[in-house]
Amino acid sequence: MAALKYAGLEDTDSEEELPPGWEERTTKDGWVYYANHLEEKTQWEHPKSGKRKRVAGDLPYGWEQETDENGQVYFVDHINKRTTYLDPRLAFTVEDNPVKPTTRQKYDGNSTAMEILQGRDLSGKVVIITGANSGIGFETAKSLALHGACVILACRSLARGRDAVQRILGEWHKAKVEAMTLDLASLQSVQHFAEEFKSKNLPLHILICNAAVFGVPWSLTEDGLESTFQVNHLGHFYLVQLLEDVLCQSSPARVVVVSSESHRLVNIDFSLLSPSKKEYWAMLAYNRSKLCNILFSNELNRRLSAQGVTSNAVHPGNMIYSSLHRHWWLYTLLFTLARPFTKSM
Repeated sequence: MAALKYAGLEDTDSEEELPPGWEERTTKDGWVYYANHLEEKTQWEHPKSGKRKRVAGDLPYGWEQETDENGQVYFVDHINKRTTYLDPRLAFTVEDNPVKPTTRQKYDGNSTAMEILQGRDLSGKVVIITGANSGIGFETAKSLALHGACVILACRSLARGRDAVQRILGEWHKAKVEAMTLDLASLQSVQHFAEEFKSKNLPLHILICNAAVFGVPWSLTEDGLESTFQVNHLGHFYLVQLLEDVLCQSSPARVVVVSSESHRLVNIDFSLLSPSKKEYWAMLAYNRSKLCNILFSNELNRRLSAQGVTSNAVHPGNMIYSSLHRHWWLYTLLFTLARPFTKSM
């Protein structure tokens, strides 16, 4: 009992009763999380029972969900003419503790970002995520921000980046998120982004190279390079080089490069890294860029791991339904047909 008291979990009448200083909240999509006002942190597991919960069903008749000027979700009871920040569905929560495989593998294809980060406090960590206004990048940014990290959304469109920031603040108004302009199709833009970030005098603990294009028509960037190659690989390569000193000074730090299983379908042909229009095929260009991602990540890890900076390449899953396929209707059709059978955002 002394240990419980020291941890702020004094004995109460019920396992489900929250200790002093704790508050139960919900996200917009119905997940229950717990705020510790004494330590100013949040977590997904109940501080006593260790259970995760989500609300069941729709709001009761007469209730409506709104957002205040600070981005905090509140609820309006139109029948009784009152408002509250407490979700009325909290009385009907259900446990969400899926049984994990008994094998040695801790996570699998069904694991969510929230499960991976469960119990982790990322307060004080600074993260940059490219292409974070939608898809995998946005879900990654949101998950890290909800666990206390300061997240910079590096986006080609500042307007869409700021919209993504507001969506994250709608989940938790104290989230530390900021949008900055980064166009990987312009090496000058990459340089300006790195200079602007360095001017903030922040550390950099995690750099996630996520942004990519897929199935785009042949075109050259302002630097005279084929766009798929530059956006998916070379722009990120340059960004890491420009921020390498900050990563080393912030160690332990890591670089995560989002690649693809499709890298296995090609070999490196240096004459085709930035192909001419005649030699261009969108799918092969994408596959080559993803192979470049992996080769770069492996070499980066070899060079910097001794300085406390690790690098990993990750395959996020086959044909995940995001905005990646938007450039050709056939790809959109294929991704739509595969959607029920693949991992969701």
